[in-house]
Amino acid sequence: ILDGLGLVHPNEAFVRVPGVWISRGSGQEHLTAIRSGVLTGPGACGAFLITENGVPIRPAGFCNVNNLFEVNVEQASAVEVVRGPAGALYGGNALLGVINVVAPRVDDRPPALAFELGPWDFRQLQGEGGVKTERGGVRAAVNVVDTDGWRTDTGFDQQKGSFTWDTAFGDWTASTLLSATNLDQNTGGFVIGEKAYQDDELRDTNPNPEAYRKAQAVRLSSELVRSLDADSALVVTPYLRWSDMDFLQHFLPGQPLEQNGQTSGGVIARWRNAGERLDWTVGAHLEYADTWLKQTQDEPTVGPPFLVETRPPGTHYDYEVTSFLAAGFYDLSWHVAPTVDLVHSLRVERLAYDYENQWLVGNTRDDGTECGFGGCLYTRPADREDTFTDVATRVGVEYRPIETARFWAAAAVGFRAPQSTELYRLQAGQTVADLESESVRGLEAGLEAGDAEGSVSLTAFVQRAEDLVLNDADRFNITAGETESHGVEFALAWQPLERHGFDLVGTWAKHTYAFDRDLGGEGIESGNEVDTAPRWIGAAHWRFTPVEALRLELEAVYMDEYWMNASNTVRYEGHTLFNLRADWQFAAQASLGVRVFNLTDERYAERADFAFGNERYFPGQPRRAHVALRVTF
Repeated sequence: ILDGLGLVHPNEAFVRVPGVWISRGSGQEHLTAIRSGVLTGPGACGAFLITENGVPIRPAGFCNVNNLFEVNVEQASAVEVVRGPAGALYGGNALLGVINVVAPRVDDRPPALAFELGPWDFRQLQGEGGVKTERGGVRAAVNVVDTDGWRTDTGFDQQKGSFTWDTAFGDWTASTLLSATNLDQNTGGFVIGEKAYQDDELRDTNPNPEAYRKAQAVRLSSELVRSLDADSALVVTPYLRWSDMDFLQHFLPGQPLEQNGQTSGGVIARWRNAGERLDWTVGAHLEYADTWLKQTQDEPTVGPPFLVETRPPGTHYDYEVTSFLAAGFYDLSWHVAPTVDLVHSLRVERLAYDYENQWLVGNTRDDGTECGFGGCLYTRPADREDTFTDVATRVGVEYRPIETARFWAAAAVGFRAPQSTELYRLQAGQTVADLESESVRGLEAGLEAGDAEGSVSLTAFVQRAEDLVLNDADRFNITAGETESHGVEFALAWQPLERHGFDLVGTWAKHTYAFDRDLGGEGIESGNEVDTAPRWIGAAHWRFTPVEALRLELEAVYMDEYWMNASNTVRYEGHTLFNLRADWQFAAQASLGVRVFNLTDERYAERADFAFGNERYFPGQPRRAHVALRVTF
């Protein structure tokens, strides 16, 4: 639940969820980790499924590594997280987990308007309101942000909106959601150098002031429900999606411009039945997508002769991919005893790609001439079709000895098909990427218990990921990687006194490579720890209500040290941050909120990386305060 958080960036919410790390980049950018290290690369985002009201926000095979900036997390009713392989319930891209954003619901809350100010000309305006009727109602929410950014040339303008319409017609009820986002951002690159995030002359600079990202997205979905009898219902969810993005790849020599987009639609149908001994759901998912990507470079590459010759200006890629997904699934819960349930889920999914190259085949310049040094870096494959058929499954048991406690154990197998960029955006003369679907096998066991004074949740897990897609020493995309993970996740809540409350969430996990490979300049050995995968992450909260009109919260966020490279030779030392939130209801319909981040003005890195022989950092923001006025009508 997000009430009272006043999010500026989604990572502020996910520190409250064990097993999850949303690593903040520049502006609204981020990378994701769920029971894993932070994943990077063009197809890494395929390991995490981002949904809105249960509908994937992107087509299968066309993920965006910064998926969350396309969703109005800031005004969501709630955010739900499923940790571990969840493909049997949600589909292929739920390899390591699912983040579901629940859009603002139609309810009886009065209309509200909030205005927030912060440093570096940060301004945020939020408005929401609606009407509830006997047959449904409507609700709209709008979020507008403008800031110069704390580092040089890192400002952004962002607009997000959602419109929910609930209604009934005949024997059906319908909940329709229209959502849209727009982001115009100046992007900051890594600051480079040993512990550069601690250097006051470097940390607020931007080595790439020319970098930018412009992205838009629109989605429309409707959940249609018809009760068949007292115990069963038919649920049909059709949806349409569109997105478009321009992104200057400032981190590549030559700084080529990537442009991509997609138009897609589909339908998810479920037949649900709740019986005395057996609950079951059977269903199907169909999806069609038309996607495209173009990469061009305006100016010659600057640098050594090899880079200049192999990365020429002009068109590098220009292709379209149409895809079709068809899946069937079921989910069973068998009440074998009043306190014991057995569960089983299965999903079979087929994803077919039809790739069409719109430019010259091969790794020539865009006029057909050859590059020196063995050929141009960027390779355009010939037209082709690829199909992937995969199965995900889950089996488990749940035991409820008393009303306020439950124990569970589950085993699951998940998958993700290769993303289109991994198959068709090739390099160094590779003409075919013969890739397999990645898979994860996981086991978990846990317990939950709670009452009015507090609650506890504890989960232990082990999992193994296989057939991971890598870029090898020859710059070929191959299926070769394996990792092993095990850990414990916990969440505690305690209300010892009427005016005091405490929360603690944390994760201890170890993620290791289970293969040996030379990736060109960096060797991976079996047993090395996965880079950007701290063993400990966690957050603690103390909530204090001295008087009814005033709420205070002190937050501590802990990040353990972690390796910055897969060779395990360079390490980031970790950090602890303290944040303070206060909310004063000074009038019946008005409140004033104050949030102070990084109270101790810690010099830290949002993310640390080591590449090309250099330490690279996204420096964390210094101490800062935000003030917000909220009025209800």
